Amino acid sequence: MKQRIITAVIALLALMLVLFVLPQQIAMLVIVAVMLAGAWEWSAFLGLSGNGGRVFFVIVIAALLAAVTFLAVDAALVFKVSLAWWLIALIWTFFFPTPIPAAVIWLAGPLVLVPLYLALVTLYIAGPMTLLFALLIVWVADSGAFFAGKTMGRVKLAPRISPGKTWEGVIGGLLAVVLLTLLRSLWVDTDLAVFVPFCLAVACISIVGDLTVSMFKRTAGMKDSGSLFPGHGGVLDRIDSVAAAAPLYALGLGWAGLQ
Repeated sequence: MKQRIITAVIALLALMLVLFVLPQQIAMLVIVAVMLAGAWEWSAFLGLSGNGGRVFFVIVIAALLAAVTFLAVDAALVFKVSLAWWLIALIWTFFFPTPIPAAVIWLAGPLVLVPLYLALVTLYIAGPMTLLFALLIVWVADSGAFFAGKTMGRVKLAPRISPGKTWEGVIGGLLAVVLLTLLRSLWVDTDLAVFVPFCLAVACISIVGDLTVSMFKRTAGMKDSGSLFPGHGGVLDRIDSVAAAAPLYALGLGWAGLQ
C-alpha cells in the first residue's frame, strides 16, 4: 500500500506539471507518449514480440496520425464509434470467459487508444481544468468503489473478470461521484439535473473500461499490463477506465454545465 501511495502521489504531481506548467505542445507530446506506451503494452495481449509487436505499434501510430488530422474534421464521430465499442464490450462482459479472437484484439487496440487520445486532446484544449475534472470523475469513482468494497463488499460484480469488484463498491463509487459534482457546483454554475446523471454515466462506463481491459489481460494470462508504475502495474492498468470515460465526457462538451 505504501508503494502504491508513493507512486500515486508522484504520478499526480507529474500530471499537474503537464496540465498546468508545461507548454501546450509539450503536453500534447506527453499524451502521445502515453498512448504509444499503451500500444506497446497492448501488443502483449496478442503474444507479439519482435516484428509482430513492431507491426502492431506502427499500425497504432498510423491510426493516431490519422486521428490528429481527423480531429479538425469531426472528433465527435470518433467518440460515437468509441461509445458503440464500449457498449459492445459491456455485453461481452456478461459472456466472459469466452475466447477473444486475435482479430478482435488487433482491432480493439486502436478502438481503445485512438478515441482516448482524441478525447484527452479535446478536453485539454477546452481547458486543463476540464480535463482534470474528467479524470477526477474516474479517480473518485474508483477510490469510492475501493473503500466501499473493502468495508461493505459482499455481492461480486464480475467474479470471472475481476473477483475483487463488488456491487456495493460500485454504489459507493457512484455516491462519491455525486458528492464530487455537488462540490463542483459550489464553484461552477451548474445545472445539476443534467450534470449529475451525466457524470454518473461517465463513472459507469469507466467501470466497463476497467472490466474490458481485464478481460484482455485474463485472456493473455496477465495480471498487469506492465510494470511502469510500481504497485499499480502498467500504462493500460492506469488508463483503462479513462479510455472509456474520456470520450463520453468529451462528447458531452457543450452540454449545459459541462464547459
